[in-house]
Amino acid sequence: MTVEAAMRLAVEESQRAKGATYPNPPVGAVVLDRDGRLAGTGRTEPVGGAHAEVVALRQAGPRAAGGTVVVTLEPCNHHGRTPPCADALMEAGIAAVVYAVSDPNPIAADGAKHLAAAGVDVTGGVLAEAVAAGPLREWLHRQRTGRPHVTWKFAASIDGRSAAADGTSRWITGEEARADVHRRRAAADAIVAGTGTVFADDPALTARRPDGTLAEHQPLRVVVGRREVSSDARVLNDDSRTMLIRTRDPAEVLQALADRTDVLLEGGPTLAGAFLRAGLVDRILAYLAPALLGGPIVAVDDVGVPTIGRALRWRYDEVQTIGSDLLASLVPADPPANG
Repeated sequence: MTVEAAMRLAVEESQRAKGATYPNPPVGAVVLDRDGRLAGTGRTEPVGGAHAEVVALRQAGPRAAGGTVVVTLEPCNHHGRTPPCADALMEAGIAAVVYAVSDPNPIAADGAKHLAAAGVDVTGGVLAEAVAAGPLREWLHRQRTGRPHVTWKFAASIDGRSAAADGTSRWITGEEARADVHRRRAAADAIVAGTGTVFADDPALTARRPDGTLAEHQPLRVVVGRREVSSDARVLNDDSRTMLIRTRDPAEVLQALADRTDVLLEGGPTLAGAFLRAGLVDRILAYLAPALLGGPIVAVDDVGVPTIGRALRWRYDEVQTIGSDLLASLVPADPPANG
């Protein structure tokens, strides 16, 4: 197996870890034996458990000696809840380590230097862009900015309407798109919605499998607004934990969620507009259905743009079809001033 192929497999492992490793990063690792054959794979376990490299080493057993470890994040050089991964790699007799992204956390960094000083052949930067824009996107953002990464998700008709004129919105998009949303919910730390959405739609804000059962991981449900939420609202059921934040200020919302990494904004047009005006949306996931609705109910309200020259400019970083719908992922064309 080539190093690049092993890194892609490590990325797949890290993707499977998303949502289960908070507050640790979702890392994937692969062990190749001395002949370049796959010997083990691993991903970060829930907090307190083993890191990806250690899981992969356990699977590889004695075949790890003289082999290569391929990992999405630089091995840690810090003794926290678990011993340093750099030490575990040396104890296993690993000859080479290949990683994608350097660890930006000064407490855990310098694993590469530690390994190299011990005679391990270390290579960094392999498929770094794919990893940084993939499973580690949100964690790296938090390390860089000190605040959660916010993704605004919305579903709309191709003319930008989130509901028909009478307020009906189920279902604008198809089953495949809705299943993708639930998969992303299961990988998030928190889902944020406003009281307006709670009153209008009574959403459960849970992550569900295609068969309708609850996913293993449920993100924290966050309801933003000053109105009182009825005790029988679905968002207050026992399917997951719920936080009520009595404010309309996006900065105060993120302050309340300061210990989170991956926040999914699913509120209505008012809440979305407030976060956009504040420059606190880091990614947009737009699920667009091939339908025309017209009418007054749009996906987002005022975003503070008085003229075309002041438009909030974004760029596409991925576009794909999901069933009959289109999913566009966008990031700011220019980093926000406060990001």
